[in-house]
Amino acid sequence: MVEETELILICLVAVALLAIVARKIRIPYPILLTCGGVVLALIPGLPAIHLEPQLVFNLFLPPLLYPAAVFTSWRDFRANLRSILPMAIVLVLLTMTATAYLFHNVVGLPLAVGFVFGAIISPPDAVAALAVTQNLRVPRKIIVILEGESLINDATSFISFRFAV
Repeated sequence: MVEETELILICLVAVALLAIVARKIRIPYPILLTCGGVVLALIPGLPAIHLEPQLVFNLFLPPLLYPAAVFTSWRDFRANLRSILPMAIVLVLLTMTATAYLFHNVVGLPLAVGFVFGAIISPPDAVAALAVTQNLRVPRKIIVILEGESLINDATSFISFRFAV
């Protein structure tokens, strides 16, 4: 039987290989990673991985957020704050709330569970959006707004998740 640590390492190697393949065949890597995740989910008998929430918050999330924070132009960020804040806070909270009530009314889940699920899925993935728009001629202002919105909406989602749990 494969240990959880070995399975996580195998997944990390698979992610690295898929990113290399995506670069070679010139498609955005989030698309290939999503396809790889779907294939992985369809493999029968694969053991479930249980990660402690504190491990995810303290070990996995900081490296994901760090590059966005370091490479963001804070001057451009401040200049576009009026566009960034409503999307990053209001829309994430609205999406979370709509998801919670939808799952409560349609699926019958407790409202608290709906809010937890809504907090998890509500922030959009700006990295994927930026990767998809990488080969397009997108105005710099849109890129700055996407990057800034990514930083703030992740924080909004994390705080919402903590309140929901």
